[in-house]
Amino acid sequence: MELFYSGNTDGKTVVLEDDEAMHCVKVLRHRAGDMIHVIDGKGTLYSCRLASCSPKTAEAEIVETIQNWNSRPYTLEMAVCPTKNMDRYEWFAEKACETGTDTIVPVIGDHSERKTVKTDRLRKILLSAAKQSLKAEIPEVKEPLTVREYVGNMKDSGSLKLMAYCFEDEDTPRISIEEALRGMPASCRSVSVLIGPEGDFSREEAETAVRNGFIPVHLGQSRLRTETAALAAVFAVYFHFGSLADNLDSGVKAYLDD
Repeated sequence: MELFYSGNTDGKTVVLEDDEAMHCVKVLRHRAGDMIHVIDGKGTLYSCRLASCSPKTAEAEIVETIQNWNSRPYTLEMAVCPTKNMDRYEWFAEKACETGTDTIVPVIGDHSERKTVKTDRLRKILLSAAKQSLKAEIPEVKEPLTVREYVGNMKDSGSLKLMAYCFEDEDTPRISIEEALRGMPASCRSVSVLIGPEGDFSREEAETAVRNGFIPVHLGQSRLRTETAALAAVFAVYFHFGSLADNLDSGVKAYLDD
């Protein structure tokens, strides 16, 4: 199944522009009358019939609209410090999109070696990953914030807020991410995970996060790289909700299907 992206629709027609039109017409050689599938990046899939084609602009008539196509029963925000080698961060973003993530927030920690992120490049990577993995929603990429700014913004969030770091703290011992997810209220379907840089979070950052409602978690016995830890957290949330969906308990099923 080939997917194209367009944010240009009036509900009756969809217009492919620039790279999307070029890929459709020049690379895949679609012509007027062909059926194509278009996502809007916000969760909607359009089945369309091409009406006009050029390498710069292709217009298609919407035949069918499917809302929340391939959607998930939860939302996940990953606030991850950028890695020194940006290729590793881009790899994480791509795989997180393929698995299921709604938002990626680059956060700058006290120990971060990289302070800047090309968010436009990340958005292009996520667009490609969404189409490849058959998703109608493209994760949002927010502009970078410091860890403290992000934590402050999340103070009144209704999400389950998790923070993964490596050191132990006697006052706030870490629990496994699986245990934290199992402890979620049944009414909560939103998770936010904070992952630190190569040098980990500072203790001051961790203390600030805990004061603002973040739960300290670990991701197992191994010490993981930033991008590996972030993806492990994405998988943990993915499989947690997947196991709930397979659970025959009617209460769980009702909450997921609501």
